[in-house]
This record gives sequence, C-alpha cells and structure tokens, in this order.
Amino acid sequence: MAAGINYEIFVQNLYQALLDSESKGLQKNIKIERNKLILDKNGINREFDLYWEYELAGITYKTVIECKDYASPITVEKIDALIGKISDIPYLKPVFATKTGYQSGAKTKAKGNNIELLIVREQNDDDWEGRIREIGINLIALRPCNILEFIPTVEKESFNTCFNIDKGLPSISGQNNEIFIYDVFNCDKYSLYDLQSRLNAKSNGSTEIQTYCETFEDAYLIHHDLKLKLTSYTVKFVEQKTIKTKIEIDGRKYLIGVIEYLQNGKRLLFLKII
Repeated sequence: MAAGINYEIFVQNLYQALLDSESKGLQKNIKIERNKLILDKNGINREFDLYWEYELAGITYKTVIECKDYASPITVEKIDALIGKISDIPYLKPVFATKTGYQSGAKTKAKGNNIELLIVREQNDDDWEGRIREIGINLIALRPCNILEFIPTVEKESFNTCFNIDKGLPSISGQNNEIFIYDVFNCDKYSLYDLQSRLNAKSNGSTEIQTYCETFEDAYLIHHDLKLKLTSYTVKFVEQKTIKTKIEIDGRKYLIGVIEYLQNGKRLLFLKII
C-alpha cells in the first residue's frame, strides 16, 4: 500500500475516533469517507481524501481533509490547490493535514481562507513531557498457608451431647469454608479457610511443617447444625512460597497518534484501548 494511502487511513482512523468520542445528539454516528467525489457547480467531480457531514437544525455541515504525507513542510502552492478545488463547491469546511508542518506563507494563506491546519502524526518524546511514560510494578502475592492437620479439643459434655460414642469414633467432614471457629470471648468468627491466611502471621518463615496452638476462654467449633464447645486447637501447616511478579507498562505502546491544531495550539493524544 502506498505511503500516501497509509497516511490517509491513519488520519481517518484518528479523526473517526475523535468524532465517535465527541458526537452528541443529531451529530452521532458520523462516518468518514475516503476518496470522496463531490460535484462542483461546473459539473466537474472533485476528489477529496477524507469527507464527512452531519445535519444540525436542518442545516448540513460538510468537512473535507486533504492529507499529504510529505517529508518537508507544506508550501503555499498546496494551500492554493485546495482553495481552487473548493472554490466552486459551496459550504465546505476545508482542513489540511500533514506530518511535518507548514511554511509561513502556507500558514498565512490558510488563515486568510478559513482553512484549518493540522499536524497529524505518530508520537515523539515531546508528547510525554509532564506525563508518565513508563510504570514499573513489583507485584508480591502472599499466598495463604496450607493446613495439613487440624486437631480441635472440645469439652466432654459438649462432645457427649452431640455424638453417641457407642456408634464409633465421630468425625467432622466438610469444606474448609464450611467449618467455623466462633470465639465468643473476643467476638470473632472465622472459617478454617480464613485460618489459613491468619497463619501467615504465625509462621516463622520456614518451608518446613510448623505447628500452632490456640486456647480459648469461650469458643465453639461450628459445622452446619453441629456446635461443639471448643477449648483449644492444634494445627499443622506449611507456608507457601510468595509469588513475585514484575509488571512493566510502556505508554508508548498504547499512544497511537497525535493531532495538533496549529491555529489554537491544541494537541490531542489518542490511546489504544485494550
């Protein structure tokens, strides 16, 4: 694809994104056309690189953009050529776009003929002045300890009330988020799943099997309808390795283009949304 066509598409994509973000009410859904042919008052078809229109309060507003991918600044002759193309087509708003800028004569001629001058280009280092270009994040994920064995000690009377020992040694079976410790004295209730994270503070940093014990003034072990008076528990656990990840974000990868408006000094940066 020729460089000139690539540049037209580049300008089209940026300006389409701008129209999509700013269009409101009757101006919504504006679509930019490429290589638009417009019949002038002499019956001659004039071709413009980009064209769009919208209607507001019964009046149609039409805009054309001439795109020039030149290595040197635009001369006054190029502005004259655009003036000649639009002279026999009423009610057009002319815009000129290039990458490299304009000679002083071209700027003067454009201003006198109400032609908007744009520089539409890829990013450069000046665009990042006063902005954060790169972000580095060191992400540390602390994984909960892995409980290997949980041995509760309960009051005999509570145990006999809940179980018939003559029928065999009882057991409590359930998911770790279904079995709870309710510490009445300290107004604290947590599951065995929650206990895994709490054990991180009790760990000595070793990767070996560790043991932790806790006693209670007034507490219960709860599983569904089962409620046992809990006096203490002993838990065996291992500490899991911390996950460390480095994330680097380079804003230059997401800045897809820049539009500069020479008349008012405004500059718009377009970021890729992912």
